[in-house]
Amino acid sequence: MSMSVLDRAAQTEHPVLEVLAARWSPRAYDAQAAVDEAKLASALEAARWSPSAYNSQPWRFIVARRGTELHQGVVSALVEFNQAWASHAAVLIVAIAETADESGRSNTHAVYDLGQAVAHLSVQAHSDGLHVHQMSGFDPEKVRELAGLEPRFVPTTAIALGELGTADALPEAMQQGETAPRMRRPINETIIASA
Repeated sequence: MSMSVLDRAAQTEHPVLEVLAARWSPRAYDAQAAVDEAKLASALEAARWSPSAYNSQPWRFIVARRGTELHQGVVSALVEFNQAWASHAAVLIVAIAETADESGRSNTHAVYDLGQAVAHLSVQAHSDGLHVHQMSGFDPEKVRELAGLEPRFVPTTAIALGELGTADALPEAMQQGETAPRMRRPINETIIASA
């Protein structure tokens, strides 16, 4: 069940940019490949330039490279299911929303803006041949403690980033999902109103 030449491009209802159709979220990462630092820097730069309300840029990232104590700390914050595969990724990133500024004024769009930054990061990474998988399955309080975060900084999602591995390296229960057809709800079921 090797994935070395696996076409996972989405079968879209309408034309989209090739990088958007090709982007997908694997769980199989090459546990030996080091991250290309220039590609990682480009992904983070894409996040940096994403739009935000009032240009507040309410995003922060913890960037943990495999083999470091920081990486192991992030792995330990993941739920067991995610630890089984995400620990192989060259980099684990925790995306953090700055939900209030230094004066304590609330930023109601922080999570939305963080999501845009992560979307930019994931598209740039995919364009450069890296793969990203975002996870909600982690303990934000462990991350908060690990990084010494103030209450206004909210760990929101964990992200695996790295080179694609092979499905047969995954636990057997995950292998089928790695090669199953990609599915999305039809656009006409997504749009609530349109005139």
